[in-house]
Formats: sequence, C-alpha cells, structure tokens
Amino acid sequence: MLIARALLDELIAHAREDAPNECCGVVAVEPGPPVRAARVHRALNAAASPLRFEVDGRELLHTIDAIERDGLELGAIYHSHTRTAAYPSQTDINFAANWPEVEWIIVGLAGEETPQLRSFLIDGGSVEEVTIQETAI
Repeated sequence: MLIARALLDELIAHAREDAPNECCGVVAVEPGPPVRAARVHRALNAAASPLRFEVDGRELLHTIDAIERDGLELGAIYHSHTRTAAYPSQTDINFAANWPEVEWIIVGLAGEETPQLRSFLIDGGSVEEVTIQETAI
C-alpha cells in the first residue's frame, strides 16, 4: 500500500491519543494497482481495553458504506498494540478470518520512542508482512 506521511502521522496520533487503550479504525484506498491510501477513518474501540479492540458492527458498516459512496475501497483495518510488538496476536488472526483481502496495519507503541508501523495480510491463519510504502502525497 502506498500511504502519505500525513496519513501515517494520523494513525500514530490516534494510537497515542487512545493510549493506554488500543485504538482502531480503517483506511480507505483508491482502487489500484497501485493501491494508494486516500483517507483514515477513526473508529471507537468499544472494548476500551489496552489488550484488544472491538469495533461496533453498525459503525463499521456505516463507514464502509461512506467509503464506497466516495468511490473508494476498504484497504486496511488498523489498530495499536500498546504493550506488545507490532505483530498480529492470535486474537487479531482470529478476527482477520472475516477479512482475508484486507491489510492489517498495527501501530506498535510498546517501549518505543518512535512508534513502529507494520502491515500484514492474514488469510486462514497465515500471516504475511507487506510493505507500507510512504509517499509524499
């Protein structure tokens, strides 16, 4: 995924603002290739937990409808890890079973002065890291 620095900064800001709880949201993309991030949509972590995130299903459907009305697609689901590395937990892997084509961006804050951003494709329990390519715009 190609993503502008401003959008990466927005993900990091959201993670920091919601700490010590995990943050969550989605990234809308322009259809590709190449897949280019267009917008970040913050969501409320209904679990309000430092160990997991939960997005209200109605909120998520409303957001996806808005993304599609704008001619965009759901490209990634993001969340933060405030106590662990920026790598999918078993809970993340289980949740991703419903979204095999979507990237999973994790903002790692644990013990990091500079947050770590990593993205993954998760399909059938298989985890593959994919590159986040920063763009100027």
